[in-house]
Amino acid sequence: MLVKTLHYHRRTKVLDIHFDNGEQVSLSAEFLRVHSPSAEVQGHHQGPPKLVTNRKAVAIGEIEAIGHYAVRLHFDDGHQSGLYSFGYLAELCSHAEQLWQTYLERLKAANAQRDASIAIRVTP
Repeated sequence: MLVKTLHYHRRTKVLDIHFDNGEQVSLSAEFLRVHSPSAEVQGHHQGPPKLVTNRKAVAIGEIEAIGHYAVRLHFDDGHQSGLYSFGYLAELCSHAEQLWQTYLERLKAANAQRDASIAIRVTP
């Protein structure tokens, strides 16, 4: 499956991924951030992926096309090192529910949370 278009909703922090077969899947910025394909998150070696916490409010600031095969997502927490290949995005979409449940279980086991450790309020 190839990605045809991406549409990011800033208010809801959701990325719509439209595939060339007509399928459309929506993933939250938080989901994409905690499942980043970067070595920082996936681990530099064969160990388990790093548990990324406190990213419930993360947003995508920019989407950068990398050729015709991937995008780089620039998150507002400064993370931008992972290349989301179209194949990886398709894999995330196909297994989103299972991946999300596993992530929540890992958070619980580590006594960690999705919310920021310090409440921050930004006013315009």
